[in-house]
Amino acid sequence: METRLNYAKVYPESLQAMLKMEDFAKQGGIDPVLYELIKIRASQINGCAYCIDMHTKDLRAMGEAEKRIYLLDAWREATFYSEREKAALELTEKITKISEEGVPEETYERVRKHFGEKEFVALIIVINTINSWNRIAISTRMLAY
Repeated sequence: METRLNYAKVYPESLQAMLKMEDFAKQGGIDPVLYELIKIRASQINGCAYCIDMHTKDLRAMGEAEKRIYLLDAWREATFYSEREKAALELTEKITKISEEGVPEETYERVRKHFGEKEFVALIIVINTINSWNRIAISTRMLAY
């Protein structure tokens, strides 16, 4: 398999737009570890090897425990994610697969127990940003090395 094209080289403004979105997402006040967990979980769902590779490396560099990285796709059964993290991961899954059932009221209520209104919006922005990165990486066939 080969990369189809280098989107940033072909259309540099597209990368700049995404980087602005990423910078905005980082300003939302979401804990950096949770930020990376969200990115990895959405990337797992979307099957984006490039982003999974990048964000697992980022999380390891932050000193995150390996088991929290390895078991992220089974977060519901794992005992070492906080209720706050679990709520954010549930929202990540619902938004990433939004065409299946939207964001159910139960999910919204569970998330709002742990996150205020502004944080809720910040989560949406983070989740949408990584989903956009995934779609660019998958469409252009960016490869993990």
